[in-house]
Amino acid sequence: MSRSPSIPDRPHRDIDPDLPDDERLEALRGHYTDLVDVNEQLSEQLEEADERRQDLHDRVDRVERENETLKSSSLYIATIEDVLDNDEVIVKQHGNNQEVLTDVSSRVVEKVDAGDRVAVNDSFAIQTVLDAETDARAQSMEITEKPEVSYADIGGIDEQVREVREAVEQPLAEPELFDEVGIEPPSGVLLHGPPGTGKTMLAKAVANETDATFIKMAGSELVRKFIGEGSRLVRDLFEMAREREPAIIFIDEIDAIATTRSESKTSGDAEVQRTMMQLLSEMDGFEARGEIRIIAATNRFDMLDRAILRPGRFDRLIEVPEPDQEGREQILQIHTRGMNVDDEVEFADLAEDTDGYSGAEIESLATEAGMFAIRNDRDVVIHQDFVEALEKIEKDDSSQVVPSANYFFN
Repeated sequence: MSRSPSIPDRPHRDIDPDLPDDERLEALRGHYTDLVDVNEQLSEQLEEADERRQDLHDRVDRVERENETLKSSSLYIATIEDVLDNDEVIVKQHGNNQEVLTDVSSRVVEKVDAGDRVAVNDSFAIQTVLDAETDARAQSMEITEKPEVSYADIGGIDEQVREVREAVEQPLAEPELFDEVGIEPPSGVLLHGPPGTGKTMLAKAVANETDATFIKMAGSELVRKFIGEGSRLVRDLFEMAREREPAIIFIDEIDAIATTRSESKTSGDAEVQRTMMQLLSEMDGFEARGEIRIIAATNRFDMLDRAILRPGRFDRLIEVPEPDQEGREQILQIHTRGMNVDDEVEFADLAEDTDGYSGAEIESLATEAGMFAIRNDRDVVIHQDFVEALEKIEKDDSSQVVPSANYFFN
């Protein structure tokens, strides 16, 4: 507990009456100066005391409010089922699904509609009207900072880039072109192909190049433990996209929830199928989707259910293959443009030697070449560094190259 500051000594006027007038005047001036100094000290102490008093007053108010909160009973979450005449509403309490007919004031009745969330007390009297429920996990999937990936960072798939831009960017940027022709723009794009060919990078470039809200999720994030939880998350994601139109939803590894439906009776498989059916409904339901575009990616195209592949859900199925020799050379140039590379490095020869490599593996090759240059105390990467890096990758069983022709098992 802070102690009160000491009060300054009060100055005393001890002046000899026999002093000459000029000395007495000087003594009075000195006494006046002392009085001014003491007055300033007392004023500062008074201000500090007022601040401490206000701070203590605020603390008392806060403690009293906390005390009242602790003494009061908790409120229950309920949903307005119906609004009746005579200021009556039917509310259903969450958890026990108990429906109750209760009276409310006319002021509250004017604020609520069927489907609204409210907080009720033990007597089911409405205390607060709550905002619409949105899963916090859905809000966390919105990309607020644009990825630092552009179309210039993607090589070897120029045709695929063009198709994605036509299906995703152009309908949002130039919708009048589709109106003039009289067609509906593609509603969704599915990117499929072997791992490391640039599917996710392509989605990042779209997020970077457009001003639309970008929502990114992984298919596995939609697989939930409890019944209905995955479906609710899908519903909240599309609701959030509708609130933030124009929007782009990117579903990576969609095969986690969109595999071919089977007759399995396990609760886990049933929940995955419920989540997929909710996704199908949101993609092509009765309600117009609006300015919402969907991009999905998978490297297991053979596992997807036919229902999700039909037009109206994914109008464009774009295969992203392994790059050809020209594409591999372009990718090498992209991933080495920030490196200090010797002028004698032959990218054409390296592109020929990396037959069957994906874009991600070529990026790994460039990184390994730089490591060899550091190991040899050089700040310039030479052609031999790339050759040794290629030999290292080929010897590493964990980095075995699987060409797209042999990736899917028949």
